[in-house]
Amino acid sequence: MAELTKEDIVLQKKIAERIKFLRLKTSPSQTDFAKRHDIDRQIINRWESTNDKRGVTIYSIQKFCKMLDITLKDFFDDEKFKEDA
Repeated sequence: MAELTKEDIVLQKKIAERIKFLRLKTSPSQTDFAKRHDIDRQIINRWESTNDKRGVTIYSIQKFCKMLDITLKDFFDDEKFKEDA
């Protein structure tokens, strides 16, 4: 697997921060969120991690969006994705 570029790392961090922000709006803890959506808490932890080398796939982001009943457009329609790296 190729090394992540600086730009990739910045995007990965923005995605993780956005997931955490949206999750916190619906649930104060990863455990509660995971139970409510019948997934493993470690998955949420990995999605929110800014240190995970793999990052989050677009399929995982879409799955997260469905849990919150939002679209991918809603997910990425945030000021943090309009900022330059």
